[in-house]
Amino acid sequence: MSETSTIIIADDHPLFRSALKTAITGQLPLYNIVEAQDIDSLQASVETTPDVVLILLDIQMPGAHGFSGLIHLSAYHPTIPVIVVSAHETPEIIARAMSHGAAGFLPKSSPLESIGGAIHAVLEGQLWLPDDFDESVLSQCDEELKVASVISTLTPKQFRVATMLAQGLLNKQIAYELNITEATVKAHVTEIFRKLGVNSRTQAVLAISQLDVHPNAIPR
Repeated sequence: MSETSTIIIADDHPLFRSALKTAITGQLPLYNIVEAQDIDSLQASVETTPDVVLILLDIQMPGAHGFSGLIHLSAYHPTIPVIVVSAHETPEIIARAMSHGAAGFLPKSSPLESIGGAIHAVLEGQLWLPDDFDESVLSQCDEELKVASVISTLTPKQFRVATMLAQGLLNKQIAYELNITEATVKAHVTEIFRKLGVNSRTQAVLAISQLDVHPNAIPR
């Protein structure tokens, strides 16, 4: 480990980030801690912070749709392991997180010793799962995996457009938010449609919604 090895805590709740930072620094004092409150700040932190060795990620981050943030992050920074830290700790959610590239899953209710154990294990190249997790459920819906494979191929700008598209924003709203022209947004949307194999915004939203964290939102 270099003197500048960094762990990024990505969560939109400042109190939880603070609690997690305190837990980590108490057990792993040699690591630098960087905090991110949304996907944009997380991506910026990964790009500008040297020696990031681990990301602790809440899957319900602003700027992402369900598991899309984890999928895109894993695709663009495959050498940085990600531990999903979530209050959604059903076997299905855990299995989906692992299928989408997580190196570990840490329930937000975990005791301090589990946090340290998870981080140590993942930094040593191991996978970390809750003790009571049944690994036989580690399977995934084919359609969801197809959408995930598309998300992993999107450029950072296309990813942001796709996320806003899934939130129901119109092209002119996306253009305003990203400070780009509507023509550029339309070009990104056209490419997203092509990669997803859809012909309309509704079909695109339905496809991306398969990555939602809520089980009852997933077509079976």
